[in-house]
Amino acid sequence: MKTCIRDVRHAMGMTLQDVADRCTPPTTAQTIGRLETGTRTVSIAWLNRISAALGVEATDLLRVPKRAGPEVDILLGPEGAAIPRQPRHAAPPRPAQDGLTMLVEFSVGEYRQGDMVSLEKLERKSFGRALNRDVLVPRHGGRLAFGRLIDRDANRLQIQPPAQGSRQQVIVDPPWIAMAVQLLRPLG
Repeated sequence: MKTCIRDVRHAMGMTLQDVADRCTPPTTAQTIGRLETGTRTVSIAWLNRISAALGVEATDLLRVPKRAGPEVDILLGPEGAAIPRQPRHAAPPRPAQDGLTMLVEFSVGEYRQGDMVSLEKLERKSFGRALNRDVLVPRHGGRLAFGRLIDRDANRLQIQPPAQGSRQQVIVDPPWIAMAVQLLRPLG
């Protein structure tokens, strides 16, 4: 079991001896140190004693490992549906570190209300990667444009909004664009 006893203790400004003295019954600083570093196993009883000494909940001392995502139960391929031979995890829909997430509030074009779109931010030198893809583009005055990047000419981008009958927009010299890379759509 991974703990963050040391982090909490430091945040509280306490020494190993302070925590040891506040435990009921009192223990040694060396024991607390061993529990913090994992050289001694932290039992539920110890977790409760230390959390009471620090004045926090026992769950505040636990470090929960990050999951890779939900487990994949079924694979769909050319031969149909099958159970995976090895455990696999689905990547949760989340943008890259400097990416963006867009929620569709009202259906427009091919996008439906409730869709969640992950976007990857691109610098100018990579704008060509987004040709014929949906992009989000910053405009003057804090406004944004969203649509298909249909042409790129030097510093001019031509965007076709997703709504039927919308007019093409020309945006000059945007500092970045964000390309749609993943769509999460609720069924039903």
